Amino acid sequence: MPRARYKSLVDTYAEDIRSGALAPGTRLPTHRQLAADHGLAVVTASRVYTELEAMGLVSGETGRGTFVREISLPPGQGSGQMNVATGMLDLNFNYPSLPGQADLLRTALRQLALSGDLDALLRYQPHAGRLHERAAVARHLLNRGLSVEAEQVLVVSGAQHGLAVTLMALLKPGDVVAVDALTYSGFKVLAETLHLELVAIPVTARGPDLDALQRLCSKRPVRAVYSIPTVHNPLGWVMSLAQREQLVSIARQHHLIIIEDAAYAFLAAEAQPPLATLAPECTVYVGGFSKSVATGLRVGFVAAPAPWVKKLERTIMATTWNVPGVMSALAVAWIEDGTVAQLEAQKRQDAQARQALAAQVLKGVEYVSHPSSYFLWLPLGEDARADQVAMVLQREGICVSTAEPFAVSAIVPHALRLALGSVDMAALREALVKVREVVRW
Repeated sequence: MPRARYKSLVDTYAEDIRSGALAPGTRLPTHRQLAADHGLAVVTASRVYTELEAMGLVSGETGRGTFVREISLPPGQGSGQMNVATGMLDLNFNYPSLPGQADLLRTALRQLALSGDLDALLRYQPHAGRLHERAAVARHLLNRGLSVEAEQVLVVSGAQHGLAVTLMALLKPGDVVAVDALTYSGFKVLAETLHLELVAIPVTARGPDLDALQRLCSKRPVRAVYSIPTVHNPLGWVMSLAQREQLVSIARQHHLIIIEDAAYAFLAAEAQPPLATLAPECTVYVGGFSKSVATGLRVGFVAAPAPWVKKLERTIMATTWNVPGVMSALAVAWIEDGTVAQLEAQKRQDAQARQALAAQVLKGVEYVSHPSSYFLWLPLGEDARADQVAMVLQREGICVSTAEPFAVSAIVPHALRLALGSVDMAALREALVKVREVVRW
């Protein structure tokens, strides 16, 4: 087919989709049918759909076909970008906050202003953080079941920065990283930015399919495994000790770096030991205070094997030079006076109350969650399309996320992830009632 005709067919479909002549959810002809209808080679017909998919206009679903996407879906509900319209009830992003936190900040700032060390905070800080701050974080990690030396801790600008530093320091473009088939969307963005290849580990109701990981490592040159073993995002599981030991055994057998994401680990009051405790020689433990304290407090931490610390420190220097001294000083003061521990306990209770409310409102609706997590995973019916459901909810004033930002495998499930921690309880009840009505419709 001449290029002009091929491009013309792409343009025709694009115009019909954007104008609404082809409605969201419309199933398009199979590749063979498209080829037969227009006198094309099948490979050329496939290129038509590939271009439309790259434009965000269609989605190909293994075993189901090619469908017109809901292109009016606002950013953040299908792509993972934060852009929630004013007045929307936000069940897309979690930024849990408790009454009185602003007063805690006022008090902390007053105390900091009286500090004799205030002038030092106006200068550059050591790249990995001041040693007393690293020691305070190390003491904090003892509450998570992780014992490390202060020199193994690096202070970073939030957990996301910690993940970025880890990938940049220890991996190179083209490296293969095994991840759960449904995983934290921010890690996907990082991997794409750094040109890493993500390969999916199938997931079960209780955790990753570790036998599948073993087979994968036997076939592919996997360099690292990214794991969220405690309060998984988005599925909420807490891996058992046996699962953790199996994962560690696989990592040691195949010389994998384990990247342990502990952003939500504080929500599990009685979790199993961190992977970093079971395999301290090959695990990088990444966490922060965005969820346990406040999202605006961009302070996180990385705990790593001693031989890797210099590489990580150099990457911090290359990205942010150091965490702003005022921010790290606030975080450390709250660790040392017990504020962080208090907020973590209160937020566990808050998350449990929100999960109890969800269980009450969504009774009869099947979903996946952890009783102390700030989110739940809601699979949709066989004939439902997540982008259309999200669009209906958007018209009702509710912002949710589809599975797309979390999916690593080619098959993206039709499901919603509902964040429970960003609206008050009355608004959450209102939003969940509407979700129930829409998914049952």
